[in-house]
Amino acid sequence: MSSKSKSKTRVRLSRLLSYAGCIRPRGDETELLGEKGFQRHVYCNEPQRHVEKGSHLHYCNNSISTTKYSILSFLPKALFEQFRRVANLYFLLCAILALTPLTPYAPYSLIAPLVLVVGVSMIKEAIEDWRRFLADDEVNKRKVLRHVGEGSFEACEWKAVRVGDVVKVVKDEFFPADLLMLASSYPDGVCYVETMNLDGETNLKLRKALERTLPLEDPAALGKFAAEIKCEDPNPSLYTFVGNLEWDGEATALTAAQVLLRDSKLRNTAWVVGVVIFTGHDSKVMMNSTAAPSKRSSIERRMDKIIYFLFACLLLMAVVGSIVFGVRTKNQMPSWWYLAPTNTDAYYNPAKPAVSSTLQCLTAIILYGYLIPISLYVSIEIVKIFQAWFISADRAMYFADTDMPARARTSNLNEELGQVDTVLSDKTGTLTCNQMDFLKCSIAGVAYGRGITEVERATARRLGRDLSELEDYDEEEERAAAEAAASGTAKPGIKGFALRDNRLLEGAWLQQEHREEIRMFLRILAVCHTVIPEVDEASGQVEYEAESPDEAAFVEAARQMGVAFFKRTQTTVCVREPDDTGATTVEREYTILALIEFNSTRKRMSVVVRDPANRVFLFTKGADSVIYERLAPAGREYLEATRAHLHRYGEAGLRTLALAYRELSEEECGAWLERFEAARRSLSAEREALVDAAAEEIEQGLTLVGATAVEDKLQQGVPEAIDRLAQAGIKIWVLTGDKLETAINIGFACSLLRDDMKQIVVSLDSPDIRKLEDAGDKEKLSAFCRDRVKRLLQDGAALIDRGGAGGPGAGEDSNGEADGNGVGEEGDGEGEGEGDSARVFALVIDGKSLAFALEPELRAPLLALAMQCASVICCRVSPKQKALVTRLVKDGTGRTTLGIGDGANDVGMIHEADIGVGISGVEGQQAVMASDFAIAQFKYLERLVLVHGHWSYKRIANAVTYFFYKNVAFGLTIFYYNAYAVFSGQIVYNSWACSLYNVFFTSLPVIGYGVLEQDLSDKQLLMFPALYQQGPKNVFFRWTTIALWLVYAVYQSILLFWTCLAAVLPQASLPSGKLFEMNGLSATLMTAVVVAVNIQIALQTEHWTWITHLFIWGSIAVWYLFLGVYSYFGPDWSTDYYYIFSEVLAPSALYWLTGLLLLPVMAVLPYFVFRGVESQIAPPDQQVVQEIVRLNQDEEAAKAAVAPPMAPVGFTAAVEAVSKRLRKVERKRRRRGEK
Repeated sequence: MSSKSKSKTRVRLSRLLSYAGCIRPRGDETELLGEKGFQRHVYCNEPQRHVEKGSHLHYCNNSISTTKYSILSFLPKALFEQFRRVANLYFLLCAILALTPLTPYAPYSLIAPLVLVVGVSMIKEAIEDWRRFLADDEVNKRKVLRHVGEGSFEACEWKAVRVGDVVKVVKDEFFPADLLMLASSYPDGVCYVETMNLDGETNLKLRKALERTLPLEDPAALGKFAAEIKCEDPNPSLYTFVGNLEWDGEATALTAAQVLLRDSKLRNTAWVVGVVIFTGHDSKVMMNSTAAPSKRSSIERRMDKIIYFLFACLLLMAVVGSIVFGVRTKNQMPSWWYLAPTNTDAYYNPAKPAVSSTLQCLTAIILYGYLIPISLYVSIEIVKIFQAWFISADRAMYFADTDMPARARTSNLNEELGQVDTVLSDKTGTLTCNQMDFLKCSIAGVAYGRGITEVERATARRLGRDLSELEDYDEEEERAAAEAAASGTAKPGIKGFALRDNRLLEGAWLQQEHREEIRMFLRILAVCHTVIPEVDEASGQVEYEAESPDEAAFVEAARQMGVAFFKRTQTTVCVREPDDTGATTVEREYTILALIEFNSTRKRMSVVVRDPANRVFLFTKGADSVIYERLAPAGREYLEATRAHLHRYGEAGLRTLALAYRELSEEECGAWLERFEAARRSLSAEREALVDAAAEEIEQGLTLVGATAVEDKLQQGVPEAIDRLAQAGIKIWVLTGDKLETAINIGFACSLLRDDMKQIVVSLDSPDIRKLEDAGDKEKLSAFCRDRVKRLLQDGAALIDRGGAGGPGAGEDSNGEADGNGVGEEGDGEGEGEGDSARVFALVIDGKSLAFALEPELRAPLLALAMQCASVICCRVSPKQKALVTRLVKDGTGRTTLGIGDGANDVGMIHEADIGVGISGVEGQQAVMASDFAIAQFKYLERLVLVHGHWSYKRIANAVTYFFYKNVAFGLTIFYYNAYAVFSGQIVYNSWACSLYNVFFTSLPVIGYGVLEQDLSDKQLLMFPALYQQGPKNVFFRWTTIALWLVYAVYQSILLFWTCLAAVLPQASLPSGKLFEMNGLSATLMTAVVVAVNIQIALQTEHWTWITHLFIWGSIAVWYLFLGVYSYFGPDWSTDYYYIFSEVLAPSALYWLTGLLLLPVMAVLPYFVFRGVESQIAPPDQQVVQEIVRLNQDEEAAKAAVAPPMAPVGFTAAVEAVSKRLRKVERKRRRRGEK
């Protein structure tokens, strides 16, 4: 918001009928004060009384922390995080045993890798948590003005604010704690608040101080202020508050209308003064947050299970070997005189075979440790860090407007991005820009507004029609717009107004045949609203502040077409409009007699006004079905034409409202106003019902004048992103704090909902429930609501079981309209009896219903119903409910969930989801700081998931299976040799060779594979989103795949060891005629293993770079370099490898033939054959795409080869549905023509 000086019209909103009487506590809620849950006492302006000696009022400070660790807890918690990995725990045991004589290896070879792995991981955790600490510290050090006495204020940090402090918040600043509003810069104590960080809405909310506290705007009065607040204890409810303000012996009831919540922002109000009620983690926004969890990917959890299995195999081998060793030590060792059995230690004592067997078992546990890859974790950590860096460096996810790149804030969950089953998304700021544009309208049966929406373009392409055939096509305007866009000279648009039609603009409507109807249409737009005008003193321009963006769009549209709203007082609305000739502009003042606001039950808004000619009119705007049924017989002249236009607008994805009016006589108006005033001022439990009845009475006999079509501005690329995600098989849920109608409209705008869907609406917004709420019987109300929600869920399930067939569902009238109290079954009705079994459903549920549906007994029915629906939209949900819904989906389905949002109200959902994605929006960074990944726009989620997610999942899955494969193949050769050596604990390889096997000889190729491998390019993955299903189906890391790799490793180990043993030992293979000794067998076998496992990863690699070549062939070269250099070290260092390469291996043709060629080829031959046969018989999807792209064949053929059934939601599905209806209509027309 600009800091320009602005002056506001002095409006006492409390005198407006729509605001009068603000929120009052229902029933006898204030009688609960003093009971459990309602025991908080706050001494206003006297914070020291809460900490006085003997006081029981010790409240938390205002400092917040979202970190996982503290200075004291970091070491134990971080160590716990590392050693809950079973492999690390095993190697810790081995490291301890390495300090004893039991170890067959040098102690350093076991301790150093463990320290390296754990140390690197802990440092990474510390860095990530330090970033969270810095973000918290930035918030805690924000400044606010605190009252220090005698009406004076001084700046202090947020963390220094205490309960009972009086603080002053100025325009565009956040509230530091939950405050009770005392006064504001407005004379009647109102202020505007933006609650985007709480409920995701950018629409301004009105808050109003008590009449009693309004004098506190005077500093002298504030200096003497001393009162006591008795209220509810800290709780997460954002929309309720119960309390009393006791001042000068008089108690006044408090409601949520007087409470300013932490992290909401003061807007369009110079300042407010409030007293602190809840601080820090007691504030409602923090009560709705959840602790930052320690997240682990599903692959990592499955890795632990594999390690458990391998550890069980290791123990089995150790136990079996120790038993064999014990038996042979007892029975055969006494005859082995060359071992001096009478002069031996406890390790080889035939007199104590049990002791020898036990010690040998412990030695074997260490000896076979190479079955379990200790370098797995550190290598995967390195791979993930590079993957995260590539995500952050991806220019395709860089948003230039805000200079914001994508950021991987943790590297632990990269592969989870490739396994997402359900996306749970916030709406405002995540899917939308919260901007509405007035695009088209219908007035007096004539359609206005040129231009084609994206839905219309796509439908035309699908049907093979030319755009010029469309009714609203304007060739000149299309060409001019295209040229302007191409040259970059397009004029900046007017916010809220995008209508293009010369018949209405610049006063041209005065020349139209229906100019009087157009004038009435514009008057209704300019008068029937609750918008507040602001006048910029510098420019004199009028800006509009509205509670909803569509309200602002309507008023802006009226202004752009010549009827400008510019002033509001307590009882009047002033507009400027052209006279009948259009030569001059005149100011007209309309007196407001009554204003009846829009709500989800009425679905309309009306205002009764007196015009300058002293005539009384009722202006009404609302849902078309609601307006149609209230039209007078004489007011239906334009009904059919308007209905046709609205149908076309709806198919174009636009939001519509119908406009109507009625002229009232003085007698009728006066009598009705008396009844309306009586109903409005009623203090009975029937007050709302009486007001609705009075409104229903006057809103009859209307004359239809026209309708509006507004485009709900989504973020750029949202429909396309949702479409691709849906085609990838990902379910999308929307969780929003918006009202039900807004949530449904945004569902239509982004193609999560469409006309041919049946909507199952579960809502508790009904007159009978409101009566129970007014009565104040909470137990009866709760039981009634619980039963109602249970019945609605059952009705919804029954409706799906019927396939949408049969009569109306519960809560639905004969026209198919939901009554807001049941299961609404909505759709256009076309296509019944043809393909009905494929009818898709959408579940829409509000926050009140969700509160009961999330109770233990109803969770299962709710989840079962939701999983059968193509779309799920939860509206009016609190941040806590967002987290609970996310947990329900995550735990109930067992599949990977992704939560995405942009505000503090989304933090719980982001924490609870398997993957949390934060949008770097214009307001706050709470969601980003709580997230695992941060992006600037929702559209980048498509690339993050479908491209980086797919790559990361396949890379990590194949890298992990390869790690287990190569270690099992290597470790089993150690076991075979130990068995060959009577389980004596003898190792077949040189100690240094063993230590370097996982570090230099085989680690770099798998790291290179994990970082650089691409089965398909990013463009191909986006072109064929169905390939993404390989991740959710876990194609590359399912148990059968892992088992096959382990069997393959067993095959290779048997082949390599026993073939090498048979080929090398009996042969006089050296030029001198001598046989290979043990060191020759060791080096030959090691060569065969190193070459085989590196050739194996070469066969798996599909994307070759110079780095890949360097890592794979370089690793084999490093083994030979090690042999050549290490064998020249002195015998104290090289031990049994002393001069082995130059004197034993290099001169032997058998070594080169066996170790470098024959054994590696035989080892990988089964894999090579399998891949060849698979490619001919049942090629995987990615190979089909590769071949079609390589052969430059038709892309549509590739899509058809790998595409799943049509996604039930998304832009493509919406276009297909419209196309299907149009084809059906065309067939009917042809049949009628034939008859």
